[in-house]
Amino acid sequence: MNKLLLKIKKLPDKPGIYLFYNKEKELVYVGKATSLKSRVKSYFSGPKTFRPIEAMMHQVVDVKWQETDSALDALILEANYIKKFHPKYNIKERDDKSWNYLVITKEDFPKLQSIREHQLKEMKGREKKMFKYIFGPYAQVKTNEVLKLLHSLFKVSRCSVPPAGGSKRPCFDYQLNHCLGVCTNEIDSKTYNEKVIKPLVAFLSGKKKSLIKSLERKMNQFSKEQNFEEAKRLRNQIFSLQKVKDFSILDKSFLEDVNVNVGLKVKRIEGYDISNLGIEAKVGSMVVFNEKESIKGEYKKFKIKTVDGQSDVDCLKEVIERRLKHDDWDWPQVILVDGGKPQVNVAKKILKKNNKSVFIVGIAKGIERKKNEFIFSETDFDFLKWLKKNESLLIRVRDEAHRFAINYQRSLKRKSFK
Repeated sequence: MNKLLLKIKKLPDKPGIYLFYNKEKELVYVGKATSLKSRVKSYFSGPKTFRPIEAMMHQVVDVKWQETDSALDALILEANYIKKFHPKYNIKERDDKSWNYLVITKEDFPKLQSIREHQLKEMKGREKKMFKYIFGPYAQVKTNEVLKLLHSLFKVSRCSVPPAGGSKRPCFDYQLNHCLGVCTNEIDSKTYNEKVIKPLVAFLSGKKKSLIKSLERKMNQFSKEQNFEEAKRLRNQIFSLQKVKDFSILDKSFLEDVNVNVGLKVKRIEGYDISNLGIEAKVGSMVVFNEKESIKGEYKKFKIKTVDGQSDVDCLKEVIERRLKHDDWDWPQVILVDGGKPQVNVAKKILKKNNKSVFIVGIAKGIERKKNEFIFSETDFDFLKWLKKNESLLIRVRDEAHRFAINYQRSLKRKSFK
C-alpha cells in the first residue's frame, strides 16, 4: 500500500481518467475527474459515500491514469474504457436510470440524441436500426449539456430540410452560426456527413488527436485553394476542440468530493453591476461580501463619466479601471460581474494588464433568460470546487449589486428633477 500511496502523490492536478487494478492485474474500476490528484486521493482519505468501489478499495493494488485536455474528453475516454473492458465495479454501480448513451440517427442529415439504458433495452431490433451509431455508456452526466456542447463544436443539425417548394427559413441555430444550412438547403447530405458526422464520430470514438491532424490538413489545403471561408471554419473548430469550455457538463460524477476539502480561502468577494437604462445617469455599483454575509460599509457607487451611448461592457471597463486606482481598498479573491463572456473578458483583460490576480465569474441569464449560466475566467480545480459549493452565494452577490446600482440610478434621476 505504501508504494501505491507514493504513486498517488505523483498524480497530476489535471482532468482525465483513473484506472484501478487488483493483484491479478485486472482492471476493476475506471473513473473520470477534473483533478486526478484530488479525486483519487479522496478514495484513500476523508468521509466515504459507501459506493461499491469504496467498499472494495482493499483489493486495489495499482492505479494508472491518462490525462485529457478537458472534462468532456475524460467523459468520452471513460465510456470507451467501460465499453471495452467492462470493469466489474463500474458494472456493479450501474442502473437503468444513471447510464446514458449518445446515438446518431440513420438518415440523410443525421441527428445527435441521448437515450437511457432502459430505453435501449426496451427497443426491438427494427427500432435500434434507426441508429447508425451508439456511443456510451456515460454515467451520471448532464446529457443535455453534453449535447449542447457537441452541437456547438460540430454544428450538428437540429433542424429539418425544407419541403419541396416550401420556404427556406433559417433555424435559430443558423442565426447563431451553429448550423451549416440544412434548413436553408445550403448543404447537401453528402457534404453534411463529411463535414459534421464524420468528425463527430471520430471524436466520440476517442480519436481527437488524429481528428485535429486531419482537420489541420484540410484547413491548409483549403487555404492553398484560397477557400478562406472554409479554412476559417476549420480553424475555429480546431481551436474550439483544443480549448473546450465544458464546465456546464460538470456534476457530482466529476466533483464528487467537492465537500471533502475546499482549498481556496475566500475572504472578500466584489460584485459589480451596471445600470444603463437611459442616456443619463449611467451608473455602476460595487458590493462586497465575505463567505457569510454582505459588508455594506464597503459598498461603492460609480457615476459613469467617459462612456457615450449605452454599452454595459464599456461602463464596466471604466468602473474596474477606477476601482484599481484604490490601493487602500482590500483586494478580493473573487470578482463577480453581472453578465456573460463580454463582461468577463473585459474584466480579465484589464486585471491582467494591471498584474492583478483574481478569479472572475460572470452570471448570465441564458439565451431564454430562464436560468443562471456561470462563466469562468480560470480552470483552477480548487476554484471550481469553491464555486460549486457557493453558487447560491454568488447569485446573492449578483442580485445585491443589481439592487444597489438601480437604487443609485433612481436617486440621481430624482435629484435631476428637483
